[in-house]
Amino acid sequence: MRRRGRRLYFETHPSRRPVTMSSPSPELLAQLLDRHGAALALLARQWCGTAEDVVQEAFVRLARQEECPSDPVAWLYRVVRNGAITTGRAESRRRRHEQVASAAARGWFADETDTMIDAQAAADALAQVPLEEREIIVAHVWGGLTFEQIAELFQSSSSTVHRRYQAGLVALRELLGEACPKNTSKKSCPAS
Repeated sequence: MRRRGRRLYFETHPSRRPVTMSSPSPELLAQLLDRHGAALALLARQWCGTAEDVVQEAFVRLARQEECPSDPVAWLYRVVRNGAITTGRAESRRRRHEQVASAAARGWFADETDTMIDAQAAADALAQVPLEEREIIVAHVWGGLTFEQIAELFQSSSSTVHRRYQAGLVALRELLGEACPKNTSKKSCPAS
């Protein structure tokens, strides 16, 4: 087979008629997807966790080809395999990066042995506080925002934000089983 311009000439063909190749038809793409889609996804799963995305990208690349490959099935398997290997490597790099970043990231609480609060228990308790109260506590305690700034963020009044902050602290103390300092009633805990 020799290539001349956009025409292929088969040297073994007796009449040596030119055979023109065109882009893959929608019917061919549908047939290939029906016949080989599941097997291509299974092949891609050997290397990555997003096999369907890799297969879809291979079909998109095939549809964009100006000339249909002489063996589109083999072409698809090669493209899916190469794409899955590349995607798997990227996923592995991302996982390693995330593990390093999470190991280096500080938690919400300093993990010191002389602290009076258990960091994990406090984080678990904070996760159980209603979302809006939790957001206010985080914005004030860790974000350093004033109640006026938080009120602007929530489009509320500063007194409402302060009331929710206090309610969140009460909920935290109850979840942690901590009594209010200088007070016997847990419901009347002063805000810090």
